[in-house]
Amino acid sequence: MSGAEFAHRHTLGELFNSHYRWLCERLSRLDGHDSAQDIASETFAQLLASPSVVPIREPRALLITIARRLVWQRWRRRDLERDFLQALAIDDLQPGDSPEDLAATLQGLALIERRLNRLPAKVRTTFMLARGDGLTYPEIARHLGISMRSVSSYMQKAETCCLRAGLE
Repeated sequence: MSGAEFAHRHTLGELFNSHYRWLCERLSRLDGHDSAQDIASETFAQLLASPSVVPIREPRALLITIARRLVWQRWRRRDLERDFLQALAIDDLQPGDSPEDLAATLQGLALIERRLNRLPAKVRTTFMLARGDGLTYPEIARHLGISMRSVSSYMQKAETCCLRAGLE
């Protein structure tokens, strides 16, 4: 470990000791106490993994910015899971399905999320507006300010991505 890496870890250790409880308290107002600790820990883990380029002048502002992004991602993931589970419940899941069937469904959803997150933002947004919100191609084009041809192209890319995963 180089001197810079050691200094970075030491600085983050001090930051953790000084601000972890504060961050947990702030996050518990946003997303509940249990997930607050998880998100606070993930916030510091991301800082630890980042290169130490410049000193942190406003540590609380940086911490809350990273944590809010993580909360938003968690909410988005929950919404996606809920929407997909509702769609699957209509088509695939029956009241007597086993926990293994539900686990397999959730694994499929996680695979969909990983694949969709690799797509460019406009492609992913187009797909979610069509499949998640049920918008038509003309509505999506107006909403995103893009052409119908782009909507069609983006949907084809997203659907190809899902097909490669064996999901559609």
